[in-house]
Amino acid sequence: MPKSSPPVRPGQILELDVVDLNHAGEGVGKIGSFAIFIPGGLPGERIRAKIVTLQRNYARALLEALLISSENRTEAPCRHFASCGGCQFQHLHYREQLHYKREIVAGTLRRLGGLAIDVLPVLGMKDPWHYRNKAQFPLGMEGKKLRAGFYKKKTHQIVDLQNCPIQHPLINRTFGIARALVEKMGIPIYNEKTHWGFLRHLVVRVSGSTGEVLVIPVTNGRDFPQGPAFAKALSARIPSLAGVVQNINTRRGNYIIGTENIILWGKSYITERLGDISYLISPGSFFQVNSSQAEVLFRQVEKYAALSGSETVYDLYCGTGTIALYLSRRVAKVIGIESFAPAVEDARKNARLNGVSNAEFFAGPAEEFFPQFVGQGHRPDIVIVDPPRKGCSEKLLTTLADAKPKRLIYVSCNPSTLARDLRFLQDKGYTIHSPVQPVDMFPQTSHVECVIEIQKV
Repeated sequence: MPKSSPPVRPGQILELDVVDLNHAGEGVGKIGSFAIFIPGGLPGERIRAKIVTLQRNYARALLEALLISSENRTEAPCRHFASCGGCQFQHLHYREQLHYKREIVAGTLRRLGGLAIDVLPVLGMKDPWHYRNKAQFPLGMEGKKLRAGFYKKKTHQIVDLQNCPIQHPLINRTFGIARALVEKMGIPIYNEKTHWGFLRHLVVRVSGSTGEVLVIPVTNGRDFPQGPAFAKALSARIPSLAGVVQNINTRRGNYIIGTENIILWGKSYITERLGDISYLISPGSFFQVNSSQAEVLFRQVEKYAALSGSETVYDLYCGTGTIALYLSRRVAKVIGIESFAPAVEDARKNARLNGVSNAEFFAGPAEEFFPQFVGQGHRPDIVIVDPPRKGCSEKLLTTLADAKPKRLIYVSCNPSTLARDLRFLQDKGYTIHSPVQPVDMFPQTSHVECVIEIQKV
């Protein structure tokens, strides 16, 4: 039997009812069972849209006109919202953002994992703005004009901006000063197409607890004759500046941070504090971009871990030791494993900084190191996994199932891979012992973090 043709064609303009939001925060319209994704559309709206791309099972459309507007629609405060790829939900009232994030998590677990798990209300923020403590601003030239900001949705075209409402105010102020200095000093700008030019990105990191600022100009080479003067000028204009560190990245492609750093002024790190633990954050360190919600997340991990004080805890994908050190004073021993060697060095420094003597950190892939530990007879009481968006490998999940820890705490930034991994563990004899607790680490975006506890039957 021949397959039926899609019910729409490219360029077609049609009226649609938006019935849902997908995992990317796009409105979903339907013609029968055929889905049409419309960025900017909200459930409950009647819209006019133009089909722009067509696949066998779905299409994408541009919102042409609002015919009936949702009562949950609000005015986006950022004038770049329609073009910038950083946010998806500025036009949606915050309480509804939390509602739909919960629905997205529950729907993804049900659809991809066949899991009917209770999903708790999302833990949100009182003030869901100006929360990001790190920004990576790409730079480029348009003729003789400098462009700096963020990438346009699904492109490498730079949206030129001066202020971003989800960045910490110190980041916006620092970026404006640094950008003006780059122009004034005539620092050559990198061209990613030709791989010529010098300054690729301006990265700014801020500590929410100390107010320190770290500026990282990312360069396509070492020789930076304007570097010392650039750093000195920044220090004169930004009282809370802790350091200016040149990061060298000569690779082609989407890599932002390279592996070599040169201190141009001050020190190479800032200090953040969560609970009773201080963390040193260097140019390449992984650290949660929302400091206040990171503590909410860590408290949830601690709650699900139900610590008695005698446990040996393994923290896989531990980064700079954020979760491991946060729990270290409430357990007997904690072991962190992380593939990025500079992050492990930071974790060890953070342990020394806080006088933590019961934490060890190892540099290497969790998929390789954890099975080695288990093979040597180590038996963890609790394992915490906080993997990247791709989730855990099957090898690691199999080792986790065989190791039989009392509790497995899974921290996920991607509901799709969480659903896949939970299904695998359930088939290996694990039971989901807690509801899923989503935490809104990224207000105004479609992203959501989740914490769940799993136990061996």
